[in-house]
Amino acid sequence: MSNMKRLTVTLFELNSMVSEVISMSLPDSYWVEAELSEAREGYGGHCYLELIQKDERSNTPIAKAHANCWRNRWMLIKPNFERVTGQRIHTGMKVLLKVHAQFHENYGFSWIVDDIDPNYTMGDMARKRLEIINTLKEEGVFELQKELVLPMFCQRIAVISSATAAGYGDFCNQLADNDYGLQFTTRLFPATMQGEGVEQSIIAALDSINAEYEEFDCVVIIRGGGATSDLSGFDTLALAENVANFPLPIITGIGHERDESVLDMISFQRVKTPTAAAAFLINHLAEVYARVMDAQETIVQNVKHRLQVEKMRLERLSSTIPVQFSLVKTKQGAYLDRLMTRITTNLQSKVSNAQRRLEILSQNIQPVLERKMLNESHRLQLLQQRIQAQDPELLLKRGYSITLKDGKSIRSASQLKAGDIIETRFAEGNVKSEVQNFSC
Repeated sequence: MSNMKRLTVTLFELNSMVSEVISMSLPDSYWVEAELSEAREGYGGHCYLELIQKDERSNTPIAKAHANCWRNRWMLIKPNFERVTGQRIHTGMKVLLKVHAQFHENYGFSWIVDDIDPNYTMGDMARKRLEIINTLKEEGVFELQKELVLPMFCQRIAVISSATAAGYGDFCNQLADNDYGLQFTTRLFPATMQGEGVEQSIIAALDSINAEYEEFDCVVIIRGGGATSDLSGFDTLALAENVANFPLPIITGIGHERDESVLDMISFQRVKTPTAAAAFLINHLAEVYARVMDAQETIVQNVKHRLQVEKMRLERLSSTIPVQFSLVKTKQGAYLDRLMTRITTNLQSKVSNAQRRLEILSQNIQPVLERKMLNESHRLQLLQQRIQAQDPELLLKRGYSITLKDGKSIRSASQLKAGDIIETRFAEGNVKSEVQNFSC
């Protein structure tokens, strides 16, 4: 047996046989659902992915694989994926990939990516976002920021942004060069605003502000100059909970125009851009300034009118008393003169006291008016929020739809019969269809 010649093959020959077997056994492409445990672009423009599948109950990995998307395909897949989803491919994302098997003699086995369906990822993102929103509502914190009131004289601004972001510079410049000459003070709390670490970085900045929150009137979270496809860090439960429970109003301007992020939904006020955030603060303070000037003018006019009335009354008294005394003046004139002096002195004292009361009144009216205007402003804000909450357009933008028949909304299938023409209205566009089969 030991003298028999052994049949041997080289490693290259063995790998070639494996490659042929795989090519013959798996000749087609397959759509596969997986989570990304790693995603990176290489130097040559290729994309390298590590795929993983986890057990739904224990969340432990039950399958792993390596996948490559070569440059010629990746240059087509990447822009379409980012345009539809509004995000870059990143770790933790769930994807639906079209792949075929490849075994290379030198590099081993890998799945080659032919396509990625962005709509699948959009659905998963929407599901996660809805889960976060429902959790916040169950915790009773979803509307907490909306219940806060922006201070009338909101001038001390805590800013969370990247120090080098163009949007941060635009925000500060617009506040400083406003048309009204209003004065603002800003203080930057630097944070990562794109890529990995967005969540923890912003939470750390909020913690720093909270340690001295009495020094500020509001917080502005702004992002400018970064990729619009790198906003996944703003859709997290931990960040939303921190913002919802924050004691100061938070204004967001992170440049996400197509959809609202969870951070936008939970904040006190959402605007599109950093410059829009600056405009919001300027307009708010300008309106307060206008109300104060109107109140001041009203107080001045009321005081002037009161002084004129008192002056006319005193003039009538001063002109009447000497005449009356002159008619009855006798040898007791000296006594009457003394009496006249006391009366005049008494009148002057009363006038002086009345003037002091008017001065005190004018000083007290302004804070009373300010409190009244603040209460009325808060009440109007609450009414406006309730009206906006009933707007069906908001429901449509969050993915719901409205079914109409003859222009009236349908709430039950029992209102329809086969052959009816119905219209389904979405946030963008309408669809008409005919009822064929249904169940009540």
